[in-house]
Amino acid sequence: MVKNMRSRSTPAVAILLLCSSLQLAAAISDGFLPNGNFEAKPKASELKGTQVMSRYAIPNWEVTGFVEYIESGHKQGDMLLLVPEGAYAVRLGNEASIKQVLNLSKGTYYAITFSAARTCAQDERLNISVTPDSGVLPVQTAYTSTGWDSYCWAFLALFDRVTLVIHNTGTEEDPACGPLIDAVAIKTLNPPRLTKENLLKNRDFEEGPYVLPNTTWGVLIPPNIEDDHSPLPGWMVESLKAVKYIDSDHFAVPHGKRAVELVAGKESALAQVVRTTPGRTYALTFSVGDAGNGCEGSMVVEAFAARSTVKVPYESSGRGGYKRAVLRFVAVAERTRVVFLSTYYHTKTDGTLCGPVVDDASVMSVRSPSHRRR
Repeated sequence: MVKNMRSRSTPAVAILLLCSSLQLAAAISDGFLPNGNFEAKPKASELKGTQVMSRYAIPNWEVTGFVEYIESGHKQGDMLLLVPEGAYAVRLGNEASIKQVLNLSKGTYYAITFSAARTCAQDERLNISVTPDSGVLPVQTAYTSTGWDSYCWAFLALFDRVTLVIHNTGTEEDPACGPLIDAVAIKTLNPPRLTKENLLKNRDFEEGPYVLPNTTWGVLIPPNIEDDHSPLPGWMVESLKAVKYIDSDHFAVPHGKRAVELVAGKESALAQVVRTTPGRTYALTFSVGDAGNGCEGSMVVEAFAARSTVKVPYESSGRGGYKRAVLRFVAVAERTRVVFLSTYYHTKTDGTLCGPVVDDASVMSVRSPSHRRR
């Protein structure tokens, strides 16, 4: 009798194991998270005006605190709230958050991209976390004239199943004040490897965060991002302001499909540390141009390496184009910090922050003339 029961239960156990393995294998693919653009609406019975009244009212999301479900065109006083992706977004009030459980591949790096817009508060910050990592992203600076910007944040998945949380840490007198959130997406990051021909990792910025297809403002890589969990693998943002990650679908890019726009003058610096041999001469070569986004005027990119620096002027017509530049330097240590920044602030006619584009960078060892004669 026991033997028969075991034999009959074996297929059921096998099916359960198969389903379990399939569930673990179904890691989220690159692109929007399930209902990442919030187009799947809560039931009318779970809304009180715009306020979400139930923790699981928004499909695929869990909400805590004062969260509003906002339709594009919603009026707040004299302000008309627009939504960049689809027709709906959410607003996070005081200490409010949204979260979603993600099936990922343990040991893999990922970058989260999302759009945010400041509403009535002046100093807003968002805490984004995937256990055990977290980061605080400042959103008080509006880089575009629309008020919407896309941000990214990277992490290493320590588990196959994690919880992503976006939390508004602000406290305002009006609980309805808080940032709008829309278009939450994810992208797998493949850390680039060094080559003998180039000491820089991710030299042409092809590896980076997901760029939202229906937006025209790129993705901001936040300030004070270190290279261990950078959404732009290999690179750090050593500054008070962000740099902008752009793609060839929406901008002019000197090489490949991706590049970086330095949008905040000397307050947005892009850096990478390379291994060098003290006393050896190296050449840092790179492209300087404009994004073809109407950013006009006299631009200057400054590059630093060891004790050397170069200023590369570029006259932008705002229609695209670039020039090549080179900085020769002699290494003074086993590690050399390479830095790019824009000398000046630039804005478009509509007030959008913009600046010169940097792309296709490389650091290579060069032989001295006396060594070549031998």
